[in-house]
Amino acid sequence: MDRGLDIGAEAVVIGGMVLDVNATPSTATNRGTTAPGKIRYALGGVARNIAECMSKLGAKPYMISAVGFDLAGNMLLEPWRAAGLSIEGIKRRKDIETSTVCIIFDGRGELAAAVASVESIEKFVTPEWITKFKNNICSAPVMMVDANLSPPALLASCQTAAECGTPIWFEPVSVTKSKRVASIAKLITYTSPNEDELIAMANALSSGDKFLPVQKNDESARPSIKPLFARLKPAIWVLLEEGIKVVLVTLGPHGVFLCFKAVDSIKKHDPSKTSPFSFSRKLYEAVNVSCPPDRILGNPKSQGNYYVAVHFPAPPASIVTLVGAGDCLVGGTLASVCVGLDIMQSVAVGMAAAKGAVETESTVPVEYQLARIADDAGAVYSQAKVIFCESKL
Repeated sequence: MDRGLDIGAEAVVIGGMVLDVNATPSTATNRGTTAPGKIRYALGGVARNIAECMSKLGAKPYMISAVGFDLAGNMLLEPWRAAGLSIEGIKRRKDIETSTVCIIFDGRGELAAAVASVESIEKFVTPEWITKFKNNICSAPVMMVDANLSPPALLASCQTAAECGTPIWFEPVSVTKSKRVASIAKLITYTSPNEDELIAMANALSSGDKFLPVQKNDESARPSIKPLFARLKPAIWVLLEEGIKVVLVTLGPHGVFLCFKAVDSIKKHDPSKTSPFSFSRKLYEAVNVSCPPDRILGNPKSQGNYYVAVHFPAPPASIVTLVGAGDCLVGGTLASVCVGLDIMQSVAVGMAAAKGAVETESTVPVEYQLARIADDAGAVYSQAKVIFCESKL
Protein backbone atom coordinates (compact mmCIF):
# COMPACT_ATOMS: atom_id res chain seq x y z
CA MET A 1 0.00 0.00 0.00
CA ASP A 2 2.70 2.50 0.96
CA ARG A 3 4.95 3.91 -1.78
CA GLY A 4 7.74 4.48 0.74
CA LEU A 5 9.04 7.68 -0.85
CA ASP A 6 7.08 10.55 0.68
CA ILE A 7 8.86 12.66 3.26
CA GLY A 8 5.97 14.80 4.52
CA ALA A 9 3.96 14.38 7.72
CA GLU A 10 1.56 11.46 8.06
CA ALA A 11 -2.21 11.93 8.09
CA VAL A 12 -3.80 10.41 11.19
CA VAL A 13 -6.83 8.14 10.75
CA ILE A 14 -8.79 7.09 13.85
CA GLY A 15 -11.62 4.58 13.91
CA GLY A 16 -12.74 1.12 12.95
CA MET A 17 -10.74 -1.79 11.58
CA VAL A 18 -13.33 -4.43 10.75
CA LEU A 19 -13.45 -7.82 9.05
CA ASP A 20 -16.40 -7.87 6.64
CA VAL A 21 -18.15 -11.13 5.81
CA ASN A 22 -19.95 -10.36 2.55
CA ALA A 23 -22.78 -12.59 1.30
CA THR A 24 -24.21 -12.17 -2.21
CA PRO A 25 -27.09 -14.49 -3.18
CA SER A 26 -27.27 -15.67 -6.78
CA THR A 27 -31.04 -16.18 -6.63
CA ALA A 28 -33.97 -14.57 -4.83
CA THR A 29 -33.86 -15.10 -1.07
CA ASN A 30 -36.74 -16.57 0.95
CA ARG A 31 -37.32 -16.20 4.66
CA GLY A 32 -36.47 -19.30 6.70
CA THR A 33 -34.19 -20.98 4.20
CA THR A 34 -30.76 -20.61 2.65
CA ALA A 35 -30.00 -19.36 -0.84
CA PRO A 36 -27.03 -20.21 -3.08
CA GLY A 37 -24.46 -17.51 -3.62
CA LYS A 38 -20.98 -16.34 -2.72
CA ILE A 39 -19.46 -15.53 0.67
CA ARG A 40 -16.29 -13.48 0.74
CA TYR A 41 -14.11 -12.14 3.53
CA ALA A 42 -12.98 -8.55 3.07
CA LEU A 43 -10.89 -6.17 5.12
CA GLY A 44 -13.15 -3.33 6.14
CA GLY A 45 -14.05 -0.65 8.62
CA VAL A 46 -14.69 2.92 7.50
CA ALA A 47 -11.45 4.33 8.89
CA ARG A 48 -9.40 1.36 7.69
CA ASN A 49 -10.86 1.55 4.17
CA ILE A 50 -10.15 5.27 3.98
CA ALA A 51 -6.59 4.75 5.19
CA GLU A 52 -5.97 1.98 2.63
CA CYS A 53 -7.28 4.14 -0.20
CA MET A 54 -5.07 7.03 0.94
CA SER A 55 -2.00 4.82 1.03
CA LYS A 56 -2.63 3.58 -2.50
CA LEU A 57 -2.67 7.20 -3.64
CA GLY A 58 0.69 7.89 -2.05
CA ALA A 59 -0.30 9.15 1.42
CA LYS A 60 1.11 7.58 4.60
CA PRO A 61 -1.79 7.25 7.04
CA TYR A 62 -1.03 6.69 10.72
CA MET A 63 -3.80 4.41 11.96
CA ILE A 64 -5.19 4.55 15.51
CA SER A 65 -7.57 1.67 16.25
CA ALA A 66 -7.86 -1.65 18.13
CA VAL A 67 -7.86 -5.32 17.12
CA GLY A 68 -7.50 -8.64 18.92
CA PHE A 69 -5.12 -11.58 18.59
CA ASP A 70 -7.83 -13.54 16.78
CA LEU A 71 -7.99 -14.54 13.11
CA ALA A 72 -9.77 -11.33 12.13
CA GLY A 73 -7.10 -9.23 13.84
CA ASN A 74 -4.32 -11.09 12.05
CA MET A 75 -6.03 -10.62 8.68
CA LEU A 76 -6.47 -6.89 9.28
CA LEU A 77 -2.90 -6.24 10.38
CA GLU A 78 -1.10 -8.29 7.73
CA PRO A 79 -1.39 -5.65 4.94
CA TRP A 80 -0.15 -2.93 7.29
CA ARG A 81 2.95 -4.97 8.17
CA ALA A 82 3.55 -5.97 4.54
CA ALA A 83 3.43 -2.33 3.46
CA GLY A 84 5.78 -1.19 6.21
CA LEU A 85 3.16 1.13 7.73
CA SER A 86 3.29 1.87 11.45
CA ILE A 87 1.04 -0.24 13.70
CA GLU A 88 2.04 1.52 16.91
CA GLY A 89 -1.33 3.27 17.08
CA ILE A 90 -3.28 0.02 16.75
CA LYS A 91 -3.99 -1.33 20.23
CA ARG A 92 -3.76 -5.12 20.40
CA ARG A 93 -4.75 -7.19 23.43
CA LYS A 94 -5.95 -10.72 24.09
CA ASP A 95 -9.23 -9.48 25.56
CA ILE A 96 -10.14 -7.52 22.41
CA GLU A 97 -12.62 -9.22 20.10
CA THR A 98 -11.87 -7.81 16.66
CA SER A 99 -14.80 -5.96 15.10
CA THR A 100 -16.71 -7.98 12.49
CA VAL A 101 -19.63 -7.13 10.21
CA CYS A 102 -21.78 -9.61 8.26
CA ILE A 103 -23.28 -7.99 5.16
CA ILE A 104 -25.94 -9.38 2.80
CA PHE A 105 -26.29 -7.77 -0.62
CA ASP A 106 -29.20 -7.77 -3.02
CA GLY A 107 -29.03 -8.66 -6.72
CA ARG A 108 -27.95 -5.10 -7.62
CA GLY A 109 -24.93 -5.13 -5.34
CA GLU A 110 -26.58 -2.84 -2.78
CA LEU A 111 -26.75 -3.56 0.94
CA ALA A 112 -29.88 -5.49 1.89
CA ALA A 113 -29.10 -6.26 5.54
CA ALA A 114 -26.15 -6.27 7.90
CA VAL A 115 -25.20 -7.22 11.46
CA ALA A 116 -22.30 -5.39 13.09
CA SER A 117 -20.24 -6.42 16.12
CA VAL A 118 -18.02 -3.36 16.57
CA GLU A 119 -18.21 -2.75 20.32
CA SER A 120 -14.45 -3.14 20.71
CA ILE A 121 -13.82 0.15 18.89
CA GLU A 122 -15.84 2.08 21.46
CA LYS A 123 -14.47 0.08 24.38
CA PHE A 124 -10.75 0.07 23.58
CA VAL A 125 -10.06 3.16 21.43
CA THR A 126 -10.28 5.38 24.48
CA PRO A 127 -9.46 9.06 25.00
CA GLU A 128 -6.36 7.95 26.92
CA TRP A 129 -5.18 5.78 24.02
CA ILE A 130 -5.77 8.53 21.45
CA THR A 131 -4.00 11.28 23.40
CA LYS A 132 -0.90 9.08 23.62
CA PHE A 133 -0.41 10.00 19.97
CA LYS A 134 -0.78 13.76 20.37
CA ASN A 135 2.55 14.40 18.62
CA ASN A 136 1.37 12.44 15.58
CA ILE A 137 -1.92 14.34 15.50
CA CYS A 138 -0.22 17.72 15.85
CA SER A 139 2.24 17.04 13.02
CA ALA A 140 -0.43 15.64 10.67
CA PRO A 141 -1.73 17.58 7.64
CA VAL A 142 -5.21 16.29 8.57
CA MET A 143 -6.88 13.96 11.08
CA MET A 144 -9.82 11.77 10.06
CA VAL A 145 -12.14 10.35 12.72
CA ASP A 146 -15.07 8.03 12.11
CA ALA A 147 -18.19 7.93 14.26
CA ASN A 148 -17.48 4.38 15.43
CA LEU A 149 -15.57 6.07 18.25
CA SER A 150 -17.36 6.67 21.53
CA PRO A 151 -18.49 10.26 22.15
CA PRO A 152 -15.70 10.82 24.76
CA ALA A 153 -13.07 9.48 22.32
CA LEU A 154 -14.45 11.64 19.50
CA LEU A 155 -14.30 14.71 21.71
CA ALA A 156 -10.79 13.95 22.96
CA SER A 157 -9.42 13.38 19.46
CA CYS A 158 -11.02 16.53 18.05
CA GLN A 159 -9.94 18.69 20.99
CA THR A 160 -6.39 17.42 20.62
CA ALA A 161 -6.33 18.23 16.92
CA ALA A 162 -7.99 21.61 17.40
CA GLU A 163 -5.48 22.65 20.06
CA CYS A 164 -2.62 22.31 17.57
CA GLY A 165 -4.48 23.51 14.47
CA THR A 166 -4.75 20.17 12.66
CA PRO A 167 -7.78 20.08 10.30
CA ILE A 168 -10.40 17.48 11.25
CA TRP A 169 -12.46 15.28 8.91
CA PHE A 170 -15.52 13.65 10.50
CA GLU A 171 -16.97 10.61 8.72
CA PRO A 172 -20.52 9.92 10.02
CA VAL A 173 -20.55 6.11 9.36
CA SER A 174 -24.32 5.66 9.86
CA VAL A 175 -27.51 7.59 10.55
CA THR A 176 -27.48 6.63 14.23
CA LYS A 177 -23.79 7.33 14.85
CA SER A 178 -23.77 10.51 12.78
CA LYS A 179 -25.66 12.21 15.62
CA ARG A 180 -22.45 12.12 17.66
CA VAL A 181 -21.48 15.23 15.73
CA ALA A 182 -23.37 17.35 18.27
CA SER A 183 -20.47 17.71 20.73
CA ILE A 184 -17.73 18.32 18.15
CA ALA A 185 -19.34 20.31 15.31
CA LYS A 186 -17.51 23.53 16.12
CA LEU A 187 -14.16 21.73 15.86
CA ILE A 188 -14.74 20.01 12.50
CA THR A 189 -13.20 21.19 9.25
CA TYR A 190 -14.70 18.61 6.86
CA THR A 191 -17.55 16.14 7.00
CA SER A 192 -18.96 13.71 4.42
CA PRO A 193 -22.56 12.60 5.14
CA ASN A 194 -24.95 10.97 2.72
CA GLU A 195 -28.44 12.49 2.51
CA ASP A 196 -29.87 10.55 5.45
CA GLU A 197 -26.83 11.20 7.65
CA LEU A 198 -27.00 14.89 6.75
CA ILE A 199 -30.60 15.10 7.97
CA ALA A 200 -29.73 13.25 11.19
CA MET A 201 -26.76 15.55 11.83
CA ALA A 202 -28.83 18.69 11.20
CA ASN A 203 -31.53 17.45 13.57
CA ALA A 204 -28.91 16.63 16.22
CA LEU A 205 -27.62 20.20 15.96
CA SER A 206 -31.12 21.72 16.02
CA SER A 207 -34.08 21.52 18.32
CA GLY A 208 -36.37 18.64 17.41
CA ASP A 209 -36.68 16.66 14.19
CA LYS A 210 -37.58 19.52 11.88
CA PHE A 211 -35.65 18.14 8.88
CA LEU A 212 -37.23 15.28 6.96
CA PRO A 213 -35.32 12.86 4.73
CA VAL A 214 -35.62 13.12 0.96
CA GLN A 215 -37.84 10.32 -0.35
CA LYS A 216 -35.87 7.84 -2.45
CA ASN A 217 -38.33 5.01 -3.07
CA ASP A 218 -38.55 5.83 -6.77
CA GLU A 219 -35.23 7.09 -8.16
CA SER A 220 -36.89 8.11 -11.42
CA ALA A 221 -39.17 10.46 -9.48
CA ARG A 222 -36.36 12.17 -7.60
CA PRO A 223 -35.93 15.88 -8.33
CA SER A 224 -33.18 17.15 -10.60
CA ILE A 225 -29.98 18.50 -9.09
CA LYS A 226 -31.03 22.07 -8.30
CA PRO A 227 -34.38 21.14 -6.69
CA LEU A 228 -32.60 18.39 -4.75
CA PHE A 229 -30.09 20.92 -3.44
CA ALA A 230 -32.92 23.28 -2.52
CA ARG A 231 -34.44 20.52 -0.37
CA LEU A 232 -31.13 19.72 1.34
CA LYS A 233 -29.87 23.29 1.65
CA PRO A 234 -31.50 24.12 5.03
CA ALA A 235 -29.87 21.07 6.63
CA ILE A 236 -26.50 21.81 5.00
CA TRP A 237 -26.63 25.39 6.23
CA VAL A 238 -27.19 24.20 9.83
CA LEU A 239 -23.87 22.34 9.67
CA LEU A 240 -22.06 25.33 8.16
CA GLU A 241 -23.54 27.72 10.71
CA GLU A 242 -22.46 25.43 13.53
CA GLY A 243 -18.85 25.89 12.44
CA ILE A 244 -18.13 23.02 10.03
CA LYS A 245 -16.17 24.56 7.16
CA VAL A 246 -16.76 22.01 4.37
CA VAL A 247 -19.78 19.72 3.93
CA LEU A 248 -19.49 17.04 1.25
CA VAL A 249 -22.93 15.46 0.71
CA THR A 250 -22.80 12.15 -1.13
CA LEU A 251 -25.71 11.47 -3.50
CA GLY A 252 -24.93 7.97 -4.80
CA PRO A 253 -25.29 7.84 -8.60
CA HIS A 254 -26.05 11.58 -8.63
CA GLY A 255 -22.55 12.53 -7.46
CA VAL A 256 -21.87 14.92 -4.57
CA PHE A 257 -22.62 18.43 -3.35
CA LEU A 258 -19.52 20.26 -2.11
CA CYS A 259 -20.68 23.07 0.19
CA PHE A 260 -18.54 25.50 2.16
CA LYS A 261 -18.21 28.90 3.72
CA ALA A 262 -15.00 30.97 3.50
CA VAL A 263 -12.98 28.04 2.18
CA ASP A 264 -9.92 30.26 1.75
CA SER A 265 -9.45 30.07 5.52
CA ILE A 266 -8.51 26.38 5.26
CA LYS A 267 -4.76 25.89 5.40
CA LYS A 268 -3.35 23.87 2.50
CA HIS A 269 -0.51 21.40 2.84
CA ASP A 270 2.77 22.48 1.26
CA PRO A 271 3.50 20.19 -1.74
CA SER A 272 7.20 21.10 -1.59
CA LYS A 273 7.47 18.85 1.48
CA THR A 274 6.74 15.82 -0.69
CA SER A 275 9.46 13.94 -2.55
CA PRO A 276 9.43 14.89 -6.26
CA PHE A 277 9.71 11.20 -7.14
CA SER A 278 6.80 9.98 -4.99
CA PHE A 279 3.38 8.88 -6.15
CA SER A 280 1.85 11.76 -4.16
CA ARG A 281 3.93 14.41 -5.92
CA LYS A 282 3.17 12.90 -9.30
CA LEU A 283 -0.52 12.90 -8.39
CA TYR A 284 -0.28 16.58 -7.44
CA GLU A 285 1.38 17.47 -10.74
CA ALA A 286 -0.94 15.37 -12.90
CA VAL A 287 -4.12 16.67 -11.27
CA ASN A 288 -2.99 20.29 -11.56
CA VAL A 289 -2.87 19.68 -15.31
CA SER A 290 -6.19 17.81 -15.63
CA CYS A 291 -7.95 20.01 -13.05
CA PRO A 292 -6.60 23.58 -13.38
CA PRO A 293 -6.88 25.46 -10.05
CA ASP A 294 -9.72 27.98 -9.70
CA ARG A 295 -11.44 26.92 -12.96
CA ILE A 296 -14.75 26.23 -11.23
CA LEU A 297 -15.10 29.23 -8.96
CA GLY A 298 -12.31 31.62 -9.87
CA ASN A 299 -10.20 33.11 -7.09
CA PRO A 300 -12.08 32.50 -3.81
CA LYS A 301 -10.21 35.22 -1.93
CA SER A 302 -11.77 37.88 -4.13
CA GLN A 303 -15.26 37.04 -2.90
CA GLY A 304 -14.85 37.34 0.87
CA ASN A 305 -17.21 35.59 3.30
CA TYR A 306 -19.47 33.63 0.98
CA TYR A 307 -21.49 30.42 0.77
CA VAL A 308 -20.93 28.08 -2.15
CA ALA A 309 -22.39 24.80 -3.36
CA VAL A 310 -20.82 22.90 -6.26
CA HIS A 311 -22.27 19.78 -7.84
CA PHE A 312 -19.80 17.11 -8.98
CA PRO A 313 -21.45 14.43 -11.14
CA ALA A 314 -20.61 10.78 -10.71
CA PRO A 315 -18.46 9.54 -13.62
CA PRO A 316 -19.82 6.69 -15.75
CA ALA A 317 -18.72 3.34 -14.32
CA SER A 318 -19.10 -0.39 -14.95
CA ILE A 319 -20.48 -1.24 -11.52
CA VAL A 320 -19.45 -4.50 -9.86
CA THR A 321 -20.31 -3.54 -6.26
CA LEU A 322 -21.04 -0.28 -4.49
CA VAL A 323 -19.20 -1.33 -1.33
CA GLY A 324 -16.27 0.96 -0.61
CA ALA A 325 -17.35 3.77 -2.93
CA GLY A 326 -18.00 6.27 -0.15
CA ASP A 327 -14.86 5.36 1.75
CA CYS A 328 -12.71 5.69 -1.38
CA LEU A 329 -14.35 9.04 -2.14
CA VAL A 330 -13.16 10.26 1.26
CA GLY A 331 -9.78 8.52 0.97
CA GLY A 332 -9.09 10.00 -2.45
CA THR A 333 -10.14 13.46 -1.30
CA LEU A 334 -8.02 13.27 1.84
CA ALA A 335 -4.94 11.99 0.01
CA SER A 336 -5.25 14.93 -2.37
CA VAL A 337 -5.70 17.45 0.44
CA CYS A 338 -2.59 16.02 2.12
CA VAL A 339 -0.45 16.61 -0.98
CA GLY A 340 -1.57 20.22 -1.37
CA LEU A 341 -4.40 20.13 -3.91
CA ASP A 342 -7.32 22.47 -3.25
CA ILE A 343 -10.70 21.15 -2.13
CA MET A 344 -12.22 21.30 -5.64
CA GLN A 345 -9.38 19.29 -7.16
CA SER A 346 -9.38 16.93 -4.18
CA VAL A 347 -13.07 16.09 -4.52
CA ALA A 348 -12.56 15.36 -8.23
CA VAL A 349 -9.80 12.89 -7.29
CA GLY A 350 -12.10 11.42 -4.64
CA MET A 351 -14.78 10.84 -7.28
CA ALA A 352 -12.21 9.12 -9.49
CA ALA A 353 -11.09 6.93 -6.59
CA ALA A 354 -14.73 6.00 -5.87
CA LYS A 355 -15.19 5.01 -9.52
CA GLY A 356 -12.25 2.64 -9.17
CA ALA A 357 -13.89 1.09 -6.12
CA VAL A 358 -17.24 0.33 -7.75
CA GLU A 359 -15.55 -1.29 -10.74
CA THR A 360 -13.89 -4.03 -8.67
CA GLU A 361 -15.00 -6.65 -6.14
CA SER A 362 -12.46 -5.32 -3.65
CA THR A 363 -13.59 -2.70 -1.16
CA VAL A 364 -10.51 -0.73 -2.18
CA PRO A 365 -8.92 -1.40 -5.58
CA VAL A 366 -5.71 -3.42 -5.52
CA GLU A 367 -3.94 -0.54 -7.26
CA TYR A 368 -4.71 2.88 -8.69
CA GLN A 369 -3.18 3.92 -12.01
CA LEU A 370 -2.01 7.54 -11.90
CA ALA A 371 -2.98 8.34 -15.49
CA ARG A 372 -6.48 6.94 -15.08
CA ILE A 373 -7.06 8.75 -11.79
CA ALA A 374 -5.96 12.04 -13.37
CA ASP A 375 -8.11 11.48 -16.46
CA ASP A 376 -11.21 10.50 -14.47
CA ALA A 377 -10.69 13.40 -12.08
CA GLY A 378 -10.34 15.77 -15.03
CA ALA A 379 -13.59 14.51 -16.57
CA VAL A 380 -15.49 15.03 -13.29
CA TYR A 381 -13.86 18.42 -12.70
CA SER A 382 -14.78 19.68 -16.16
CA GLN A 383 -18.46 18.88 -15.52
CA ALA A 384 -18.66 20.31 -12.00
CA LYS A 385 -21.00 23.30 -11.74
CA VAL A 386 -21.62 25.97 -9.15
CA ILE A 387 -25.29 25.76 -8.15
CA PHE A 388 -25.17 28.34 -5.35
CA CYS A 389 -22.80 31.22 -4.60
CA GLU A 390 -23.84 34.15 -2.43
CA SER A 391 -22.07 36.38 0.05
CA LYS A 392 -25.11 36.38 2.34
CA LEU A 393 -27.86 33.88 3.03
